[in-house]
Amino acid sequence: MKNPLRKRLPRELKEEFPKYFIIFLFFVLTISAVSGFLVSDNSLQKSNDESYEKYKIEDGNFEYKDMPSAETLAKIEADGKIKVFENFYKEEAVQSFEDSTFRVFADREQIDLIDVLDGDAPTEDDELGIDRLFAQNHDLKIGSTIKFADKEFKITGIVALSDYSTLFQSPSDMMFDNDKFGVGVVTKAGFESLRDDHIHYSYSYFYNDRPDRDDDIRNKDMAEELIKTLSANGELEQFIPAFSNQAIIFAADDFSGDQAMITVFLYIVVIILAFVFSITISNTINKEAGTIGVLRASGYTRGEMVRHYMVLPMLSLAAGAVVGNILGYTVLNNVFAKAYLASYSLVSYKIVFTPNAFVRTTLIPFALMFVINLVMLNVKLKLPPLRFLRHDLKTRQKKKAFKLNTKIPIMTRFRLRVIFQNMPNYVTIFLGIVFAEFILMFSLIFKPMLQSFEDSTTSNLLAEYQYVLKAPLPTQTDGAESYACESLQTIGENTGNKDEDVTIYGVNKDSKYVELSSSKGEVSISTAFHKKYKLDVGDTLELKDKYSDKTYSFKIGGLYDYPAIIAVFMDIDDLNKTFDHEDGYFNAYFSNKEITDIEEKYIATRITETELTKTSRQLIRSMGSMMFIFTFFGTIIYVLVIYLLAKIIIEKNTQSISMTKILGYNSGEINGLYIHTTTIVTILSLVIGIILCDRTLAVVMFEVFKGYSGWFEYKLVPSVVFKTIGLGVATYLLVVLILRAKVSRIPLDEALKNVE
Repeated sequence: MKNPLRKRLPRELKEEFPKYFIIFLFFVLTISAVSGFLVSDNSLQKSNDESYEKYKIEDGNFEYKDMPSAETLAKIEADGKIKVFENFYKEEAVQSFEDSTFRVFADREQIDLIDVLDGDAPTEDDELGIDRLFAQNHDLKIGSTIKFADKEFKITGIVALSDYSTLFQSPSDMMFDNDKFGVGVVTKAGFESLRDDHIHYSYSYFYNDRPDRDDDIRNKDMAEELIKTLSANGELEQFIPAFSNQAIIFAADDFSGDQAMITVFLYIVVIILAFVFSITISNTINKEAGTIGVLRASGYTRGEMVRHYMVLPMLSLAAGAVVGNILGYTVLNNVFAKAYLASYSLVSYKIVFTPNAFVRTTLIPFALMFVINLVMLNVKLKLPPLRFLRHDLKTRQKKKAFKLNTKIPIMTRFRLRVIFQNMPNYVTIFLGIVFAEFILMFSLIFKPMLQSFEDSTTSNLLAEYQYVLKAPLPTQTDGAESYACESLQTIGENTGNKDEDVTIYGVNKDSKYVELSSSKGEVSISTAFHKKYKLDVGDTLELKDKYSDKTYSFKIGGLYDYPAIIAVFMDIDDLNKTFDHEDGYFNAYFSNKEITDIEEKYIATRITETELTKTSRQLIRSMGSMMFIFTFFGTIIYVLVIYLLAKIIIEKNTQSISMTKILGYNSGEINGLYIHTTTIVTILSLVIGIILCDRTLAVVMFEVFKGYSGWFEYKLVPSVVFKTIGLGVATYLLVVLILRAKVSRIPLDEALKNVE
């Protein structure tokens, strides 16, 4: 004989369809979003890891000021225990696009191979394989032409350079830039045909005994030994081991960091869902108390009742898990992959099944919900049948109601009673709202924060142009002022951050571009340096040379208002003495006009507003779609949590609402007692949540951006507050309309049911 309880399931599902649908929808959204993210992230990471061997990615590269001889290279190979490969490149302004720079390599055959994503590799001297992102951002396709170094090239292939998965123009750049900086390959003949004004004699290498990529200690030790060999054989312009090359490792580091972040996000959602489950189970048992009492008295065991009430919640979760995983693997994985591909120049990849993602997104949350259901039902159903028939489900002796001052108006006291009686529900509403607000504020504050960084950078430029030269050369440009420039690094183990490049400015005492506040023998640090590293006037600043073990100590004598860049300012004579330069040495110019009387081949770096704002521009471009997803998800959580819990509050008080109708209260007055009470709690939660999220975001944003060069100051702008609260209120108003209809449908005879 079939279990008669099964016949109740369709009716229960019909009566409670909104509740189970919301649980289903909650699980679908959570699993699909997190599963899609982890699947795309793992697939891209797997492809990136395999690319080291598949495309023969270098162990590092170096560049001398002058081209070394064959004998010198042979000595470096022998002493450094490495195999060296020419990897020369030429860097030119793109004449087709304003303010864009293109770095072109001769096609590589032994190291740092390319992946042709579409079309063909170049075969003629006027053909070009171009990076996918630079092409995409400038609407370039196969067959398009691009002009640089006074020569026009036809694009024959869209490619990914394996050593440029992230488009960093320089290792000291604060951020990659796939809008104003691009890379590509030409044939050897095409490379030879370009002028040599901006040629870089760069060499890539493999160690003879290659260390494991994950062996950080050995990689660092080998790099420290190699740099001694390189420094002894010429004036080293640049040395970048692969393990610290942002162009190679940035994307992989981002994959790992994002996985940790999204996993935390998942389990916070699961915790909120656990709260919701515990409340819905309790409400279901209270609502079904009479029926449960009859069934228990008829001979049904507690185990049978537990299994019966487990069916619908777990079926809802199971259906949500199936749909969520299907969406995650078929739709959302592409959405998140596109978000990554909008930022990184990755080699081709394939979506792979990720067991770890399935366990984290599906099995663990499902098991957690199963245990919560099982425990809650067993606790609730352990009472004897008579207690259920009497609707006496209190496990503790009923306490005397909390006494309220009679001077408080009756309607206010009624609302307070509603709050006290439904405190667990309101606590969960509060937690759900705060979490949803955090997601919303995180997504909404991103662009204003980056825009603020860009505004503070552009409004505090030292000069319209900064030119760093390869040799001290005179200029007749009106208003140009010479200065000396060096680069050091912070000492990561002393600061808790990674080593960060610091620009050292040596300026003239009467400079019209930089007014020093420090005394002779002391330095001024930028306000960005002051805020990020908690340094102040009177402190001692320790920095190191990135290519040797030499360290420098400076006494901080002042702060210079430079809010976005990590920099040190000092008297030019002090700088020349510190770095053993001759008197009168300089290697750079400040100028508010473009310098045109110094040949391009003598200019090492040109710094303009475009270079200084690349971080904000790139993050706004690459994070836009990701922030939209967070905004969408935060809004959905608002609706689901508030609706489900507010609905439970109304259902829990059905008998009381029916009684107030009998006493003559109209729907508007009843809404004022119950729905408006929930409204007050919601509004208070929104306001308190803003304060809590603001303080939390200040910490989170510092942790998120401390790995980036420069300083991003967190500011909560009013527009974000208005949007967050406005969005919360708007979604709640939709919920109120549904709840009003539900209150109006409660019949008068409900008050006469379930009375002892």
